[in-house]
Amino acid sequence: MKNKQKKSVWPIYIAALAWLICSSRLPMYSFMGILPTAVITFLVWRISRKYSDRRMARKTEKVKPEPETKGPEPEKSYGPEVDGVLEENKRAQGELGRLYASIKDKDVKTKIREIMEISDKIAQDAVQDPGDVPQIRKFQGYYLPTTIKLLNAYDRMGAQGIEGENITGTMRSIEQMLDTAIEGYKKQLDGLFKNQALDIETDIEVMNTMLKRQGLAGE
Repeated sequence: MKNKQKKSVWPIYIAALAWLICSSRLPMYSFMGILPTAVITFLVWRISRKYSDRRMARKTEKVKPEPETKGPEPEKSYGPEVDGVLEENKRAQGELGRLYASIKDKDVKTKIREIMEISDKIAQDAVQDPGDVPQIRKFQGYYLPTTIKLLNAYDRMGAQGIEGENITGTMRSIEQMLDTAIEGYKKQLDGLFKNQALDIETDIEVMNTMLKRQGLAGE
């Protein structure tokens, strides 16, 4: 139910004042005195009312409450197991992004970017095929966090700003490890599509068999 705007009483007071002034100047004992007084009083009240309504409208616009802003919509849930995979992926992507921004070596940055892309695709596979969650969990439980751990060590050593046998040798070993990790990540992603590939091959075989039975396949 809408709240009715409260009307000002000042137009009534002004109209009453106009009546008193007119009645003191015009003969109120005759029709020629009452009619002009009534007309003038009405006009004064009408004008005052319009002015008062406009003024009240301006005040209302100034104090008009701001529209409520909606908060961010909750993320879609795919079930506790898949949601856990996606949450872990989000955390890992954030840490890899921080390392990407911190490490200066261009070749290493390129490798980090590739790791981010492949690991994200691995995690997103859980949405398409929840049956792959155990394999993805294994990947997220060791391979990805170990890679992040070594990259953090690489970042700390690079921040020292000096070259030494231990620092340089270790950093070079980590760079070589990243190449091996990327190849392993690609094989992991390819392996997740094994079940889907088998299903597709089965569908193709059944389709070919049905076409031959119906005489719709070529020679």
